[in-house]
Amino acid sequence: MSRSTLIIALTFVAACRATAPSIPPSPPDALGESGPPIRISKAVRWVRGSAEHRALFLQVYRWATAHVEREAATREPGTWAVVADADETVLDNSLYQVERAQEGLGFTPESWRAWTARREAVPLPGAVAFLARVQELGGRIAVVTNRRVAECPDTEAVFHEHGLVYDVMLCRPDDGPSDKNARLEAVARGTTAVGFPPLEIVAVLGDNVRDFPGRSQSLRDEADEAFDDFGASFFVFPNPMYGSWE
Repeated sequence: MSRSTLIIALTFVAACRATAPSIPPSPPDALGESGPPIRISKAVRWVRGSAEHRALFLQVYRWATAHVEREAATREPGTWAVVADADETVLDNSLYQVERAQEGLGFTPESWRAWTARREAVPLPGAVAFLARVQELGGRIAVVTNRRVAECPDTEAVFHEHGLVYDVMLCRPDDGPSDKNARLEAVARGTTAVGFPPLEIVAVLGDNVRDFPGRSQSLRDEADEAFDDFGASFFVFPNPMYGSWE
């Protein structure tokens, strides 16, 4: 090929590249589901589709199990308790987030009530085994959730369906505050409706800093020492989808 022919050929290729329409990569669909793409936030996609999310839940539940086993070895059965949040700690509600995104909508109390009535939340990785182990060790399990009292029967049904054992479920009063401290104190003081005696709370599990007694988002401005309970008796799970941090 002569030099002039080579120059003409390269010019032609360059021209084709310049004029050819650019084809952007197809946006990911709803985590492998068929049909047209929908606008799912990266946070929801991470929760539903990442190996890291599953690994973190299994990791935290293993840490919590090891802690509870040590605590149980020095206590009488029935004298101590574990407190766990429900949503995004024990139950996975990310399908609700996907469905709302498909409709271009956000959270509403009405849509959430309809979701809980469907009873389609599923256990998060490690939750079933952890709760069963607590019960086996002689601990009481108190689920302290901000699902409202009207949503409690459906929530209890989901727990029973999936073998998520517990002893008492303390839902948020329908017209009451979201603050959980009073319900946590009821577990410790033995004033819950189920009639348990005062119980020593050896572990608290949640995905929101407000799931833990006396804690709030103001903790982020404190010294590292303010977080000493986390990883010791407090066990926090990742939830980038929603929370009091918003």
